Amino acid sequence: MNFQINEITSHIAATARDFARQYIQPHVMEWDEAQVFPVQIFKELGKLGMMGVLVPEKYGGSGLSYYEYKVVIEEIAKVCGSIGLSVAAHNSLCTNHILMFGNEAQKQKYLPKLASAEWIGAWGLTEANTGSDAGNMQCTAVQTSNGWVLNGAKCWITHGKSGDVAVVIARTGEPRAKNNSTTFIVERGTSGFKAGKKENKLGMRASETAEMIFEDCIIPDENRVGEIGGGFKQAMKILDGGRISIASLSLGIAKGAFEAAKEYAKQRHQFGQPIANFQGISFKLADMATEIEAADLLTLQACDKKVNGLPVTKEAAMAKYYASEVAVKTANDAVQIFGGYGYTKDFPVEKYYRDAKLCTIGEGTSEIQKIVIARESLAG
Repeated sequence: MNFQINEITSHIAATARDFARQYIQPHVMEWDEAQVFPVQIFKELGKLGMMGVLVPEKYGGSGLSYYEYKVVIEEIAKVCGSIGLSVAAHNSLCTNHILMFGNEAQKQKYLPKLASAEWIGAWGLTEANTGSDAGNMQCTAVQTSNGWVLNGAKCWITHGKSGDVAVVIARTGEPRAKNNSTTFIVERGTSGFKAGKKENKLGMRASETAEMIFEDCIIPDENRVGEIGGGFKQAMKILDGGRISIASLSLGIAKGAFEAAKEYAKQRHQFGQPIANFQGISFKLADMATEIEAADLLTLQACDKKVNGLPVTKEAAMAKYYASEVAVKTANDAVQIFGGYGYTKDFPVEKYYRDAKLCTIGEGTSEIQKIVIARESLAG
């Protein structure tokens, strides 16, 4: 691995950092308190190419690599985890699924609109009773002479209400049977497709999370992505990249919390000196810095594997697992360093604390990551 950040990656990082500070930071708490999903911000990010980072230029995207994608998510999440999460879900789930598994007609139809953020994307795998048990999903698709009829619901879907197009994995075989699910592209406005409950969340409150409901929703076969029965295998490959997304998101939150805690520790005086001088505080900062660095290197390793077309399942799971746990620990320690102020909404660390927890849950819990890591390690 070459740890030297190249000029393009550095430039992209600076652009994302400047945008986040200028256009996101002034509104972070306003959006969080009101649970506003600020669609216009994503339109502006689309103009900068950050909603189609991995999409080739011929489809209207930026044609960049996972190195650039990592820093985009990270820099935005340093300022606001919610916006970082939505950018990640749009790029790595919906858009990337069509990029990786769609046919040429589907790519030409959907990728330019997604890469520009003319359309916001959603991705539907999770259900209320089948989170990790995806083989037992209850949302079904039955083939008819008119195409496919979808019935059921998906929950915990980022942009489930506001998304213009969704990639949906539905069961087309018997529960828990091999190759029992298939992927479909469903546009907003399709008869029988509607949004359900919007979740009232602990954190990531400006990133919309909602149900998607399908009631005799007819989808033409031309909107089927890949082979019949290939949905689950596609989803697992998408989640490999998605776990790099969550690792990058976790890194941004952790780095934001660390920087806030470090600056506060240098400015806050007790007993005639900055609290950073006290070992109890400096050791916390040392642990935070070390763990963030380790998480960063794990994430870069996963990016390197992905960019070079190598198997990345284990490395992506390691990066996601470790970085998400580090984000929670770092945010927790940041609140502790701020003391009573850290428990108020006048300072940023309480939001990092609330946002970080989702990173250990979304796109596979920490426990699922351990299963993946163990399985891959034992197979080697």
